[in-house]
Amino acid sequence: PSIELPSRTGSNIIWDDENDLLLLGKQIMEKQFHSLTSVVDITRLMKVLENIYELLKTNDYATKREIFYTAVKLFQDQKNSDKNIEDISTMLYTTRNSTHIIAAPRGACVGKLRIRDGTEIIDLERQGSGYWQVSTMLDEIDIIESDAEFILVIEKDAAMMRLNKNKFWEKYPSILITAQGVGNVAVRMFLKRLSKELNLPVFSLVDSDPYGHYIHSVYLRGSKRLSYESPFLATPNIKLLGVLTKDLDEYKIPEEARIPMNSNDIKRIKDMLNEKFVKKNKKWETDLNLALKLKIKAEIQAFTSHGFDFLADKYLPTKLTTGDWI
Repeated sequence: PSIELPSRTGSNIIWDDENDLLLLGKQIMEKQFHSLTSVVDITRLMKVLENIYELLKTNDYATKREIFYTAVKLFQDQKNSDKNIEDISTMLYTTRNSTHIIAAPRGACVGKLRIRDGTEIIDLERQGSGYWQVSTMLDEIDIIESDAEFILVIEKDAAMMRLNKNKFWEKYPSILITAQGVGNVAVRMFLKRLSKELNLPVFSLVDSDPYGHYIHSVYLRGSKRLSYESPFLATPNIKLLGVLTKDLDEYKIPEEARIPMNSNDIKRIKDMLNEKFVKKNKKWETDLNLALKLKIKAEIQAFTSHGFDFLADKYLPTKLTTGDWI
């Protein structure tokens, strides 16, 4: 006996030039019962399938951590149960959320948006000094209305807090969303829905470093690890608003707010410059080459060297009105 499922190796991940997405190819791998190790692997797979069946039958949800604790001795490490969750999603040609296995919430949203969560209407303009936490149970969320003019995806929670305190979304009608780092599944899926249903321009605000550019790329065309979900998670119309390498000089960021790159930063930039989707975008390629030449990076918070309100009152409005994005 054996189990067939799509291969998730690097050689089976392709870039769809036309749709600007990273997609899973057609290579199929086979899991066979031919050794003790393979039997353990398939037993773990079947245990996760059993959990998924129970969740769907009862219309319940479970976190990835809870799945691990259904059979701690069998899984031994959560990375093993997580791997099987992803394998099953590819095998069933569905998204992880459709299996009712979700990650712990790690995203926030605020601004010109009203949604329905189950039976409750939530106005994201009326969140006090906080935000609405992006629900991982997105099947229960309906987008009701918005008079926003654009969506801004923010890498750092600190920048999100500053813009929310300044009521940036009120002065410049918008929806602000953050995953507090690289975009998790719930935030990326919610962003995809917002973009599609509201038909709004989408911009990203990330650190001026290789990791920030990588985060933008994940929102743009998906990640290699979850390439099978790219059509449901990626937002191909998202633009890189900042912080661009060239912005550091244009907005006179002082030397003390700039950080020298390390060897890992340089390697990541070189890797990105080899990506086909970067080579296709000349403005993006130019900015990455400038970063490689200067070997300098900076965080969004570097703008506080000009005052705490510079980001909301000067930098973002200037970028948006002049169309200075990638």
